[in-house]
Amino acid sequence: MKKLSPLLGAALLAPLALAGCVGGGDTEGDASACPWEADESVDTTVRIGYQKIPNGDVVVKDQGILEDCLPNATIEWSNFASGGDVIQAFGGDSLDIGLVGSSPATRALSEPLNLPVQVVWIHDVIGAAESLVVRDGAATDIAGLKGKTIATPFGSTAHFSLLQAIADAGEDPADYNLVNSEPEQIAPAWSRGDIDAAWIWDPTLSELKADGGQVILTSEDTAAAGKPTFDLAIADRDFVADNEAVMDAWARAQDYAVQQITDDPDKAAESIAVEVGISTDEAKAQLAGYVYLRASEQVGPDYLGGKLGTDLFSTAQFLLTQDSIAAVADESVYADGVNAAPAQAAADAE
Repeated sequence: MKKLSPLLGAALLAPLALAGCVGGGDTEGDASACPWEADESVDTTVRIGYQKIPNGDVVVKDQGILEDCLPNATIEWSNFASGGDVIQAFGGDSLDIGLVGSSPATRALSEPLNLPVQVVWIHDVIGAAESLVVRDGAATDIAGLKGKTIATPFGSTAHFSLLQAIADAGEDPADYNLVNSEPEQIAPAWSRGDIDAAWIWDPTLSELKADGGQVILTSEDTAAAGKPTFDLAIADRDFVADNEAVMDAWARAQDYAVQQITDDPDKAAESIAVEVGISTDEAKAQLAGYVYLRASEQVGPDYLGGKLGTDLFSTAQFLLTQDSIAAVADESVYADGVNAAPAQAAADAE
């Protein structure tokens, strides 16, 4: 079995070459276009790592909301293939804010990384948007895939859900050939017949389904079993402490995007389609695979206001059993690794 090894050594902390960087400061923001009163006093550079996932983050990017609301700031957007890459960039001091899954966020707070980051936003609660898709007739349940090759990005929320599903079925991961593959590698591997299954998200998930794949499990199933996964925003602790106005505007922009997803999904889907590289109809369909939370919900006890720290601690305990972290930190580390202040500021402005 190809097993996830402990993430030790300085190599993981090396700076990542950032692709697709777009500087918001290259074109002047339009303060009049901000949905609220823009803050023209901020002239900071903000380095944001995003992924092509259908949530409010790409809505904020496509519509230039942050650029409009901080017109004198320089907003730099950089695209990443997975949360593991985002964590690597934080280790190299290349980002201020970035989107990661709950598993990479947990790794960032755990041994050996111990990165100085905090979770400041929940982009979405992952449901059927991440699923285990198998070749037609290959299997009808996880036990039927023993001895077969399953691809997933190691360290991602999809990987966490896959391992959790194997454990919940009472099976041994050693009986499966688990292959570490980035999303863009999975569809070609599927077409070549190199893999039998994959736990992955869109747009790759839809590609595999269109090529005869059958979904047999989803992250909604593992969440129902008590192991929820999330797409989260993490931010550098010092950046958060030193840039309250930036973080407040950033969280308010994210909250505005979530409101748009709920109240005007057609407009949100147009932005998601542009950023993710899918049709508007596909974007609208993909929205159903996630749960999106307004800031006022996020600051409550089930999320940033309490339980999320416990969820990260539970995730760390599981990741330790899979050798994906070297040690679980004290539970207080995960609680302290959640900062609800930016979301609270956005909630106060709702």
